[in-house]
Amino acid sequence: MSRQGSSQPGLCTASLDPDLVIQHANLEFSRQFGASSADVCGLNFRELVHPSIKTSLMRQFARLTEGKRQLFDTHVVAVRPEEEAFVGSLTAAAVSDETPQVSAVLIFMRSSEEAEDAGVLPARKKLLSDIDARILEGIAAGLSTIHLASRLYLSRQGVEYHVTGLLRKLRVPNRAALVSRAYSMGVLNVGTWPPKVVEDFVK
Repeated sequence: MSRQGSSQPGLCTASLDPDLVIQHANLEFSRQFGASSADVCGLNFRELVHPSIKTSLMRQFARLTEGKRQLFDTHVVAVRPEEEAFVGSLTAAAVSDETPQVSAVLIFMRSSEEAEDAGVLPARKKLLSDIDARILEGIAAGLSTIHLASRLYLSRQGVEYHVTGLLRKLRVPNRAALVSRAYSMGVLNVGTWPPKVVEDFVK
């Protein structure tokens, strides 16, 4: 792929080596993630991925580079240098030479909506205290107030105080909406059980 890559408007394209280091990028990719192609070439693509999806996305890339699949499509949340989120779709395709071994990975990204509209938080916004994070994880796992109080050495009133603060902070009316909102904002890690708050959001 040339440095110019695809000329299709809004389409970010890049070529990665098997370790996911960016080798070439088109102008749109460079515009989204750096001032020039030289700024993004040499970066590892995992550095541009939002923490909430990093584990599941890297698992898909691993299957690609190990030759277990040739292509995948997925939702992506990436992070620009200013810590603004890029929300959209990602297609990744494996490229092989004469041997079955993968020699490169081509990625195609298109923004689907503005990050603010999608409710995605910057990658390093310190949103929660440690106790808030543990309570949110417990709620997402279905634990009761009594169980949370016992586990965290708090009174029932103490747990409810923190829950009320979380509801206010995430602007939701109840616990079910709290969990849904936390996942949609990228605060809870996708694809892990028991639920785990992304450490980047803990003060």
